[in-house]
Amino acid sequence: MKQREHQPRHQPQHQSRGRQEEPGSRREEGARLSRSAVWALVLTGAASFMAALDNLVVTTALPAIRADLGGKLEDLEWTVNAYTLTFAVLLLFGSALGDRFGRRRLFVAGLAVFSAASAAAALASGIDELIAARAVQGVGAAIMMPLSLTLLTVAVPAARRGMALGIYGAVSGLAVASGPLIGGSLTEHISWQWIFWLNVPIGVALIPLSRLRLNESTAPGSRLDVPGTLLISGGLFGIVYGLVNANAHGWTSAPVLTGLIAGSALVGGFVVHGFRNANPMLPMRLFRDRGFFGINFAGLLMYLGMFGSIFLLSQFLQGVAGYSPTEAGLRMLPWTGMAVIVAPIAGILSDRIGGRPVVVAGLVLQAIGLGWFAAVLSTDVSYSTQLPALILSGIGMSLYFAPASNVLMSTVTPADQGKASGTNSALREVGGALGVAVLASVFSARGGYETPQTFTDGTVPALWIGALVVALAAGLALLLPRRNRPPARVAGSDAPTAERPAGEPAPAAG
Repeated sequence: MKQREHQPRHQPQHQSRGRQEEPGSRREEGARLSRSAVWALVLTGAASFMAALDNLVVTTALPAIRADLGGKLEDLEWTVNAYTLTFAVLLLFGSALGDRFGRRRLFVAGLAVFSAASAAAALASGIDELIAARAVQGVGAAIMMPLSLTLLTVAVPAARRGMALGIYGAVSGLAVASGPLIGGSLTEHISWQWIFWLNVPIGVALIPLSRLRLNESTAPGSRLDVPGTLLISGGLFGIVYGLVNANAHGWTSAPVLTGLIAGSALVGGFVVHGFRNANPMLPMRLFRDRGFFGINFAGLLMYLGMFGSIFLLSQFLQGVAGYSPTEAGLRMLPWTGMAVIVAPIAGILSDRIGGRPVVVAGLVLQAIGLGWFAAVLSTDVSYSTQLPALILSGIGMSLYFAPASNVLMSTVTPADQGKASGTNSALREVGGALGVAVLASVFSARGGYETPQTFTDGTVPALWIGALVVALAAGLALLLPRRNRPPARVAGSDAPTAERPAGEPAPAAG
């Protein structure tokens, strides 16, 4: 070291010139990354909008689907849950496929499957065909959705990641929230089939653009966990099947008990597998981090309360309040449109003060909004009475969605970002499927479709449960770190690593 400190004067001047040239090269690299990041944000944002939109785009169309294709309450539940369930149980497997075989390649394949299944749903001639097409849609979404977040995270520099992921989260949140409006407008003015036809031209446009503009990347050493996939798929299907059919067949009936008991046992086996297996699809070690545990289970509970509530409220506005599908969607705008205003601000705010206070505030406001709905709902409730609940729910949802992705990625190393993305998305979708099943089960036990009064009698207690569940999510969010932690770095490097372009050789050992 001392020899370097006493080198001749001309050598430091040479080094200084080298350092003067370096900022220029970094500026050029930053420009390249910026262009790549913009394309990644546009393409992954559009794909995630489609996938997230299809979570709830069906809800406003449910009365029209029921009138056209027939079906009982449990059939309507499966119209929603066939998508969310396959989406949830295959997300981690889809993420692992991308890590191993190339994220861009599998992202494009997921887009193709999703678009083809959307066309099949639009052409369905019966409720069973529609449910089957929705399940295949979920398969396509399960492949492309987690990979979209990982592709974006790899493309965006760490310094701008909070803003980019905030926009991405806002787009996904807006898609979820605007589903009832888009679905209602298309159902009323064209037909319910167009809620599915809408995806086809978007998917066809995104496929070639993604091949041209997204960089390929892989995760070194990734392996597929087939046993884990089978355990969690069978387990979640059994639980949701039991919940959906409990009121129709009885909680003590053999099919319901078999589904609930066998499903719970398989999920338990999946947890044990995650601890003991050398390369599980979901390493349970990640949940030892309080922040990772908090943001994931807060997301599960948030989706449980929100999805189940929207499933019932969108039908309440038509079946009880008497609005047309478009009118019902428009009256949800104080909730859905709030994301445009609040989410970008929330993303910037989370970069400055940390994600925890923003997420917690959002969940608290969402819980208050759902509780407000439960308190004022009646067969003759006016829209002005519902308006404060809509506004509070919109602000709360937006505050949660915007920083959630950045908070998640700050709790893991870059090597685990693919699994973290898949885990978070899977648990949220599990929450959505459970929310529709649980709250619809409460609705069916306490009310029904017979009259406006019975519909209201079933909806009110379901909304109270939804509000309570979201309040519990706010409590879990308190486990998050006060400030987002910086991404892990490799010694001697200025950039986060463990994500490298496909085909780039791994660094030599030692």
